[in-house]
Amino acid sequence: MPSPEQPGFRRIGERERVANSFIRLVTGTFVDPDGYTFERDIVRHLGAVCVVPLEDDRAHILCVRQYRAPLDTTVLELPAGKMDVPGEVAEVAARRELAEEVGKEAEILTDLGSFYNSPGFTDERTTCFLAEGLREVGRESHGVEEHHMTVERVALGEFWDLVAAGTVIDAKTIIGVALAERLLALAPDHLDRVLFVNSGSEANDVAWRIARFATGRRGALVTEFAYHGVTEATTAQ
Repeated sequence: MPSPEQPGFRRIGERERVANSFIRLVTGTFVDPDGYTFERDIVRHLGAVCVVPLEDDRAHILCVRQYRAPLDTTVLELPAGKMDVPGEVAEVAARRELAEEVGKEAEILTDLGSFYNSPGFTDERTTCFLAEGLREVGRESHGVEEHHMTVERVALGEFWDLVAAGTVIDAKTIIGVALAERLLALAPDHLDRVLFVNSGSEANDVAWRIARFATGRRGALVTEFAYHGVTEATTAQ
């Protein structure tokens, strides 16, 4: 961020050129630090979500292969979609896309972070989620591409070879898997001490999550689970 002592770029305004249900093409007018006025064409976007559906063996994820018209080819990618339902928050959108595209619902959905897809021309921002505890609910395809979409099981141990070979070329998929692998690798080290504030379902959900992470990574063990008042659970490496 530019400091007050060193003013940076300023946006003066923008005018809309084209709009549809989920994007707007606008021309923005800006001033650079030297006072020069310039224009840039920008695609305004509602935002999107993507989901890393992790199977119970913790070694495979579910991806989809669908036709992408701009590339005129099919692309292997994570289930994802636009946040085009008014008032819908990212987690709800992620659960909707998971059900629509791969026919699954998740017992636990963890926010992995977000990123701007291509900030050189659009403000589209994608939020990634890790989905665990998958259950079958049946797919509900929307649109021509989704009707012909296929679901594919991908081994995490082979994922980066697929990227290097050019089989996986989708940016959100590469970023999403990288974020998921980082969380899965670091989770036990960050769960040394967790406080349970109450004994409701939230506490049980946190405990279940700790158990899944701890027993699935590097031999960590959950050493204490108690649900009365304010209690704590510890993990031993």
